[in-house]
Amino acid sequence: MKKGFDSEEYLKEQSKYILERVHHYDKLYLEFGGKLFNDLHAHRVLPGFDPNAKVALLKKLRDQIEVIICIYAGDIERNKVNENLGITYDQEVLKLIDDLRAQGIPVNSVVLTRYAEQPSAKIFMNRLERRGFRVFVHRSIEGYPTDIDKVVSDAGYGSNPYIPTEKPIVVVTAPGPGNGKLATCLSQLYHEAKRGVSAGYSKFETFPVWDLPLKHPVNVAYEAATVDLKDINMIDDYHVEAYDKVAVNYNRDIETFPVLKRILEKISGKESEFKSPTDMGVNCVSSGIFDDAAVQEAAKQEIIRRFFKASVDYKKGLIDAEAFERSRMLMEKMNLSERNRKVVLAARETAATMSSSDLEPACVVALELNCGTLITGKRKNMMQATAAAVLNALKYLANINDGIYLLSPVVLQPILKLKQHTSHLQESLLNLNEILIALSMSAATNPMAQAAFDCIGALDGVNLHSTTILTTNDEKTLRALGIDYTSDDAFATDKLFYGM
Repeated sequence: MKKGFDSEEYLKEQSKYILERVHHYDKLYLEFGGKLFNDLHAHRVLPGFDPNAKVALLKKLRDQIEVIICIYAGDIERNKVNENLGITYDQEVLKLIDDLRAQGIPVNSVVLTRYAEQPSAKIFMNRLERRGFRVFVHRSIEGYPTDIDKVVSDAGYGSNPYIPTEKPIVVVTAPGPGNGKLATCLSQLYHEAKRGVSAGYSKFETFPVWDLPLKHPVNVAYEAATVDLKDINMIDDYHVEAYDKVAVNYNRDIETFPVLKRILEKISGKESEFKSPTDMGVNCVSSGIFDDAAVQEAAKQEIIRRFFKASVDYKKGLIDAEAFERSRMLMEKMNLSERNRKVVLAARETAATMSSSDLEPACVVALELNCGTLITGKRKNMMQATAAAVLNALKYLANINDGIYLLSPVVLQPILKLKQHTSHLQESLLNLNEILIALSMSAATNPMAQAAFDCIGALDGVNLHSTTILTTNDEKTLRALGIDYTSDDAFATDKLFYGM
């Protein structure tokens, strides 16, 4: 993908803007939306964006910041999963703490929000506290957020424990949306005001980009990524009225702004400096865009990718019909088609030449390498289609003749036999991870296998499409390789357990 975004310029402007905000207060509570680490959505729609740009910014400011991590207790109870990482939200919090500490960024504490004695949340809290980590509990506030007199009182925010902080910037983050970041910020502002501390609030935003057009593909891609949350981009009428300048925001921020503004004013006892929800955000994304055409094309590809994800999620029962139709509508709105993703055509055309049944359709995987070459792979006697396609791609990158076998049956048969003996599944084919392990083993004695193995890094950023729904194991391995994948919404088998 052609680059169109300058991460260094973006970081320079974003950090400058944050520091300007800090100077107005003794302490700034900065709500961080999106992912701190591995922001792959931003990386895809803004080619050139460093997926760890937010962490790079925090490292620049680490002498002035500390981090509070929020997690909704209900998400722990229902084992909510981060689709990018393939781990549950509570596991992501543990990973986030480790990753921040590894970068020298201090983590203050974890807040369990809307806690209601959920058993799994209690176990999670015990796990952290018994490792010497501070955990605070916030319970639901009756009448929140509309009953402002109660919310901004000792019976509301005052009933939450105060979280002691020392640095001038307190970053409040979470593993995903709906985890209580804003409520935690406001609770802290209430307690700071009672202690005579001048504390302010701002929101670190990436999407939507307020100074790009409403229908710019980057902003539409944000809607496509949040169809399950029903986020809709809108013109911020408060901003237009206050400044006579068009700004884009999303429905939830615009709808809650009047209430949020009144809460802030009641806490501080003075008129809020914010005249619009856009005022609350710190968003300098547009400063990093130097090739808008490249960015638009990347964003369009992300909209298509999100449509495929929505169709698969609907088939799996993870989202409702409204969210799926919303995704389809966004495709139509941008005049996009599934056929605009090259690997889709390559995979489907190859599958059309193969025999299949209604119960087990033809499994074909296609990859588009960074050089533009299309590679396909089919389900074989010993390996799944994803493994075959990736192996074919590595052979191409290593200039190895397609007719040469990299992996001997002598190597594969014992692995397959062990899998069948220990997994107790009816699956009789090796997956991508198992094939890569076999390749690494063969590399010790086979120079061609070594040459192919050395090309694994070249798969980063490659596009992939499967004519059948990918297994969880393959998705995890593809994410680790940096491959952007999609699939049609057909299961590879009629087996209900294996098909998930």
